[in-house]
Amino acid sequence: MTTTTRSRAAAGITLLIATSLALTACGTDTTDKPAAKENQSKPGTPAKPVTDPLVATYEGGLYVLDGQSLEVAEDIPLAGFNRVNPAGDDRHVMLSTADGFRVLDAVGRRLTDIEFKGPKPGHVVRHADRTVLFTDGTGQVTSFDPHDLAGGRPATTTYTSASPHHGVAVELKNGRLVSTLGTEEKRTGLVVLDKDRKEIARNEQCPGVHGEATAKGEVVVVGCEDGVLVYRNGAFTKIKSPTAYGRIGNQAGSDLSPIVLGDFKKDKDAELERPQQISLINTTTGKMNLVDLGTSYTFRSLARGPHAEGLVLGTDGRIHVIDPEAGKVTRTIPVIGAWQEPLDWQQPRPALFVRDHTAYVTDPATKKIHAVDVETGKALASAALPATPNEISGVKH
Repeated sequence: MTTTTRSRAAAGITLLIATSLALTACGTDTTDKPAAKENQSKPGTPAKPVTDPLVATYEGGLYVLDGQSLEVAEDIPLAGFNRVNPAGDDRHVMLSTADGFRVLDAVGRRLTDIEFKGPKPGHVVRHADRTVLFTDGTGQVTSFDPHDLAGGRPATTTYTSASPHHGVAVELKNGRLVSTLGTEEKRTGLVVLDKDRKEIARNEQCPGVHGEATAKGEVVVVGCEDGVLVYRNGAFTKIKSPTAYGRIGNQAGSDLSPIVLGDFKKDKDAELERPQQISLINTTTGKMNLVDLGTSYTFRSLARGPHAEGLVLGTDGRIHVIDPEAGKVTRTIPVIGAWQEPLDWQQPRPALFVRDHTAYVTDPATKKIHAVDVETGKALASAALPATPNEISGVKH
């Protein structure tokens, strides 16, 4: 089931709409939408490079933003509901569109012709200088070196899951691939494949497996409906939730810390649970600690700071800074006004993206984006956007 392609194209130009909100932290609207004319630089007239670019989505397009001033450097129409993730180098951003994954040259403020076609494109994972794409509609996992994007379509290694499902995968430094197991109806756990994509281990004790993060020591953590499943040094460990139903579906890890920050939902029957606790998963001790925030948050609220501190954007408009070792909120940073999570997960809500020492927060209510210093809490910049922002990401390697 493994194929390796080594094609180089000339350089030029995320997911199933969830059938249940309980599964919606990632997806792409695949309904037919009218094509939009895409902005491209004219041949022979390269655009002025964008400094430390950010990319914000809006309904029907993308804004490429200057990372310092936050001003719009380029407005790129792109029909449909699009998602954005860092590609893994200092120039590109991955887009999950209705037709597959596309590569945006954010520094050059243009769409490239590099595309990985497939239905329901989902998670994009960066680890150990490898970028891994999971296409939910086919179950295909595509891995490549993001630094090769500068030369055109990179050489890729692919693996096809036994059954299509909403999944995620991460490639380790030794070439092993950790990937989810499941079908469109049920997801159960993880499989580990060697560098030749032969199965060497599996664990199916993770109902509803969703999301991933890596911690210090290249430990992989995925969320379950009753805790998390940990892959560490070639072996699996299950860390259970303190409640019978304790769903963790979104996580944020750091190479500096053995502790993973996760969300935490405990109401199985809620139409839309607005949790006020986060989970701290210690991959060394095998313990899970819950922290009360006093405010709710969403799947776009979790991040890690420059020193592995946990960061959560609450519906109170503040970034809650968490000491993962102490297991407590140490301070809060006011950024925007109070807000409420919409029922439809694709609808805009404030989003948090962190790069180095700077946290970027979108505010759909005011059509603005803000930058603050994580360590000092100082406001660095704010800018108004022409349309309502949804997701936010940027170059990050």
